[in-house]
Amino acid sequence: MILGAAAAVMALAQTTTTTAAPAASQSAGLRAKVRRQLIKTLDLTDAQKLQAKTILQAARQQAQPLAQQVRQDRQSLSAAVQAGDSAGIQHLAQEVGNLQGQVLAIRSQGRAQFFALLTPDQKAKAVDFEQKLQQVLGAKGE
Repeated sequence: MILGAAAAVMALAQTTTTTAAPAASQSAGLRAKVRRQLIKTLDLTDAQKLQAKTILQAARQQAQPLAQQVRQDRQSLSAAVQAGDSAGIQHLAQEVGNLQGQVLAIRSQGRAQFFALLTPDQKAKAVDFEQKLQQVLGAKGE
């Protein structure tokens, strides 16, 4: 569950369409800010930072083609909606859901590997950080 809210912010930004470039840019800035604050809060060692970077880059690379397919399928889904293509809507909605599930699984595995790197004290700080982040994001969504 570590970094769930931060991951949600990252996932949102990574699955936006190219027509939402300004929003994606804002989300990228928010992701970077959250990441910097998390690193500061956890007081990661240099070795932990390097391992975390490797883990998260691998997850990002693995998820990237799936996220690209989600973007393409969302565009196709939009076209199917505009055309009133019920069968296409059903098929594409299921495809998008399946792909998003795969991306979520990849990212969750990466977060689990990151969490395994942490000391017990850092794990407690990470859980607290996530809870506070969820409260902030929840308050903005109301």
